Amino acid sequence: MLKNNTGSHAYATKLVLALALTGCGPHTGPRRLSVAAAADLNFALDPISREFRTQHPGMTLDINYGSSGNYYTQIRNQAPFDLFLSADFDYPRRLAREGIGRADSLFVYAVGRIVVWVPAGSPLDPSSALSNRSVRHLAIASPRHAPYGRAAEAALRSMGMYDSVEKKLVLGENIAQTLQFVESGAAEAGIVALSLALAPPMRAKGRYWEIPLTAYPKIEQGGIILKPSQAASDFRSFLLSAAARRILKQYGFSLPGE
Repeated sequence: MLKNNTGSHAYATKLVLALALTGCGPHTGPRRLSVAAAADLNFALDPISREFRTQHPGMTLDINYGSSGNYYTQIRNQAPFDLFLSADFDYPRRLAREGIGRADSLFVYAVGRIVVWVPAGSPLDPSSALSNRSVRHLAIASPRHAPYGRAAEAALRSMGMYDSVEKKLVLGENIAQTLQFVESGAAEAGIVALSLALAPPMRAKGRYWEIPLTAYPKIEQGGIILKPSQAASDFRSFLLSAAARRILKQYGFSLPGE
């Protein structure tokens, strides 16, 4: 006697289709995004992140700040970041050439600027601090792995001051630590990112003089998505939006094309 298996076959077909769709549907990715960010973004990314999260409820951003060069090395050694925001666009480009990250996700988000910064109570004039003989320690970020350190060294050379201050240099691991050296008194003056000098917590703590843009190579800052996900794409898009660019300008960054 033959059994009618139409119902069973229909159920099995639906089950196979459901499993296929579950396995092959669009990958939305994690709701937690791990970001390796240059230290000069320490304050600017706070309001950017808050605004981003209002548009993407439930998203968790794990942002780590440090030296772009050190992050480049860590990422090459498989550090588990989803997105890299570098102070030197060359690092993301190198990763893309090495097959690390999505080459089609490379983007420039800002152009950095450097200033001479002194504590608010200092008798020094930041515009003349580099040539002041009372300055025994001048803090800059390490040129070996910090883009702002390379810019500071280039500026000192182009202004003809490097030889006179070379023995006074105190090197920070990144630009945030460089600012801490001056704030703590370990150095009388420092060359730091304008974005840090303009940060609300630092405005009342010091004074600055902006080094002319012609004195150092353009600090083109860029990023790359390391692990493709909807969350990473959304955050990249937001960084390039008018809302994020407005915040970046408030913190002294120039925008690409300006």
